[in-house]
Amino acid sequence: MSTRRKLPPGRIIAATHNPGKVKELGALLADIGFVPVSAGELGLPEPDETADTFQGNAELKALAAALASGEPALADDSGLACDGLSGAPGIYSARWAGPDKDFGAAMQKIEEALKAETTDDGEVDKRASFTCVLSIAWPDGHVQSFEGVVRGQLVFPPRGDRGFGYDPIFVPEGETETFGEMDPDRKHAMSHRAIAFDKLKAFLSA
Repeated sequence: MSTRRKLPPGRIIAATHNPGKVKELGALLADIGFVPVSAGELGLPEPDETADTFQGNAELKALAAALASGEPALADDSGLACDGLSGAPGIYSARWAGPDKDFGAAMQKIEEALKAETTDDGEVDKRASFTCVLSIAWPDGHVQSFEGVVRGQLVFPPRGDRGFGYDPIFVPEGETETFGEMDPDRKHAMSHRAIAFDKLKAFLSA
């Protein structure tokens, strides 16, 4: 198996049906000339995410889209892991939002779950991390994966209406604003997805 693949700039299949994610992928890919076209736009089916890790699910989604479209496909699997909840929601981050993708309810669920884990001295462990694994797959089954992690603290109630998902409750280490309050360019410079993308870009341009 080849350890390195070149991918010419242009269209790439984004293995997601989430418009917010496609928009963010587009912003992160623009400077190296890639334009994501979502699996949703192409009517490709969403595979069941049956793996038990972020990398496993990212690779599963990328391969499904690459095989269905006959073109290279990029997938990410990302989520919020709360130290005080033994890593939950983790790979189930999207599922906590339910079929209607109600992240307001999901953030409330996290707050309530953390309160239930309050220690005897009244402390709530609000440490958390965002993880993103990016996988790029080719129709012949070759896959490359790249991971980005950013640590931070949770805040309640949620703050800010930028970004998406759990962004309004996550303050990255060394910052005072949540990802939901932060200027998008600033967030893109430090996010878990940006870290993974830096690794992907280095791979593609090496």
